[in-house]
Amino acid sequence: MLYWAAIFLIIAIVAAIFGFGGVASTASSIAEILFFIFIVLFVISVVVGLFRGRRPPI
Repeated sequence: MLYWAAIFLIIAIVAAIFGFGGVASTASSIAEILFFIFIVLFVISVVVGLFRGRRPPI
């Protein structure tokens, strides 16, 4: 997911350099949405990992 956010960020930067305003804003919006989804999923996985605890090795 973070990979796709980085790809859309690069597309937005390249589009901004060449002056394609609509493409740049759309790509940056998609990158921002994907980044926040990634952050939320990361926090959820950390919280679940803390509540489950470590299992003893078998």
